[in-house]
Amino acid sequence: MAKVAIVYWSGSGNTEAMAQAIENAAKDAGAETTLSFVSDTTASDVAAFDRIILGCPAMGNEELEEYEFEPFFAELLPQLKGKIVGIFGSYAWNQGDWIVTWKQRLNDAGVELISEPVKAYSYPDDEALAACAALGKAVANA
Repeated sequence: MAKVAIVYWSGSGNTEAMAQAIENAAKDAGAETTLSFVSDTTASDVAAFDRIILGCPAMGNEELEEYEFEPFFAELLPQLKGKIVGIFGSYAWNQGDWIVTWKQRLNDAGVELISEPVKAYSYPDDEALAACAALGKAVANA
């Protein structure tokens, strides 16, 4: 059985709703999931998984949340190569460029994403939730 770690940071609940949709789809596809708020886990715990989905909204000037998520991600990043990885998050201003930058950081570290990043403007609409479900299923079935 596939074991999937889903780790996220959410301030308003938008990214959390996405994480829950991803988890539900991964479970429906037969995976065993671990859903964690970023402060409730460690990079070394998450690195033990072969399938990892990370979620963080755009913060500040189109960047990852800097106090909890960014340090966690910076520590985890060198350990992601060769794993099945997906990323997601929400934004409420600008164009959502933070996720392009985030994907580039992963690519620069030699990490290939299983699919294009999933992003939602504000609270995820039906289209965004369907994309979340597709991501959960893809990682579970990879």
